[in-house]
Amino acid sequence: MRRLLCLTLLLIAGCATPDQGPVGNTGKIVGEPTTPRNRARIHTELATLYYTRGNMSVALEELRTAVEADPSYATAHGVRGLVYMEMRENALAQKSFETALGYAPGDPDINHNYGWFLCQIGRETDAKPYFRRALDNPLYATPARTYAAAGICALRTGDLAAAEDNLQRALRLEPTLPVALVNFAQLRYRQGRYDEARRILAQHAAIAEPSAESLWLALRVERHLGQRAAEQSYAIQLRRRFPGSPEFEALRRGNYD
Repeated sequence: MRRLLCLTLLLIAGCATPDQGPVGNTGKIVGEPTTPRNRARIHTELATLYYTRGNMSVALEELRTAVEADPSYATAHGVRGLVYMEMRENALAQKSFETALGYAPGDPDINHNYGWFLCQIGRETDAKPYFRRALDNPLYATPARTYAAAGICALRTGDLAAAEDNLQRALRLEPTLPVALVNFAQLRYRQGRYDEARRILAQHAAIAEPSAESLWLALRVERHLGQRAAEQSYAIQLRRRFPGSPEFEALRRGNYD
């Protein structure tokens, strides 16, 4: 979950490492600015770096410092929501996202991330207005990612028409967005359009490393097309690369659909 957010969803202004970096793992910053907002911003940037590296405990400590410096800094609360989401602390994640939106109701990144969180916990319908709010912001930098997220949510609920509309919008804006390509291939697979699914997966393979999801989908596409050698090749890759994945477990059990 965190990887998907890191690669496609998390957008924090000024998220580069600050000039005055962390000293060890203490989270203290040498010569940090004296204004509360700047302190909150720098600690939030550090928290984001720890989050992307999988160090959730240090990320939470940095966010605690950020919120103490400036309790109204919405981005800190939004990143805290992502951290708790990764930790599967759903009640705390929801509270953090809602606090963030209380301070910045129009922030497109926070709206996007809250919508994605709601989608992950089975509240796909509730996610829609947050995706729409992100997309309605004319200054939003990455609408393709929000269209992709909305498409994934629609695909999970079986609304194939909405899934197709949103995924096509995402790919028109960003034709090489990996998550959109994989899920568009998944849509074509569910529609029984296996040749198209194969073509889309080939596009994905040309620009991105294979994931358990993409290999498993490719395997099932080839199975439906009767291409046993290709099916076996994908099975070998899935076993070698992702032996602990749910997709490999499904293969092991023979649960193809």
